[in-house]
Amino acid sequence: MADFMKSMIERAAKTPCRIALPEAVSEPVLKLAEAVVAAGVGTPVLVGSKEAVLAAIERARVDATGFDYFDIDDEAATDELSERYRSLHDDFSPKALARRMRDPLLCAMLLVKAQVVDAVAAGKELSTGEVVAAAMQIVGLAPGVRCPSSLGIADVPGFQGPEGSMLALADCAITAQPDAEELAGIAAASADTVRTLLGWEPRVAMLSFSTCGSAEHETIEVVREAVRLVSERRPDVACDGEFQLDTAIVARVAERKVPRESAVAGRANVLVFPNLHAGNIGVKLIQIFGHANAYGPVLQGFAAPVCDFSRSAPLEEMLGNVAMLAVRAAAKKEA
Repeated sequence: MADFMKSMIERAAKTPCRIALPEAVSEPVLKLAEAVVAAGVGTPVLVGSKEAVLAAIERARVDATGFDYFDIDDEAATDELSERYRSLHDDFSPKALARRMRDPLLCAMLLVKAQVVDAVAAGKELSTGEVVAAAMQIVGLAPGVRCPSSLGIADVPGFQGPEGSMLALADCAITAQPDAEELAGIAAASADTVRTLLGWEPRVAMLSFSTCGSAEHETIEVVREAVRLVSERRPDVACDGEFQLDTAIVARVAERKVPRESAVAGRANVLVFPNLHAGNIGVKLIQIFGHANAYGPVLQGFAAPVCDFSRSAPLEEMLGNVAMLAVRAAAKKEA
């Protein structure tokens, strides 16, 4: 296992959290739950019909020591959750809550919003779209955020930046064509994620094919407006642009291309792509040609911590993602 993931697991084990797992009859998810307990990362809360979950545990030959359960067939448990939820929120009627509790994914989102669990991890059997839609429907977005997004952490051999070989990249998986408001929210959410998860002081570069007016196009105006919005709304975040990639991360290029003082130019540790085309292509380029290890993606922007696994993710990667989720959940509880 990579040193980065080991460090995440060690951090998560210092402040274990309760993690809802709605794909609780999936053998890979049950093996993940077993690994979560073994690593001391937290308590897996298996959400679904308990009878079906226990049968799946037996089939998978998993040691269920340390597991907790939320049984969607248990009327007393669902009534208690409904009462607790409605004491905190008034967005669903009892009948609407009862319907949603029949779906393990929606029920897991209700559990995190009702503060019964600290986070939700899903996506091994469900699609990213399903996980994001459920989180949007139940959990909602954090204040000041217009859209969910993802942040990946790349370890690029041979690169030497302010955080060594590490860079944070957003958004590479969720929002296809963000407008200025959405792009500003992605930048702010990314800054918060790297502060919490990595302990970095974020320096956010808003990427473009232009640097400081070297080109003109309506899409560049979106990036410039996003920079202005972040500066206005989040003065605690060092955010600058529009920058081409080399201007953002290579100091000698920034010295030549940026005609003003900038805390970010040439020293960025968070790169925000202007759209999903650029983000997806950029990540794959550094993985294929730069032999980078990419961790995540971390879902961000929601009012509570939510994790989406890749459906092809091996156990080690899933455990690392849960550890990152647990670190973020612990920080949220302490805030």
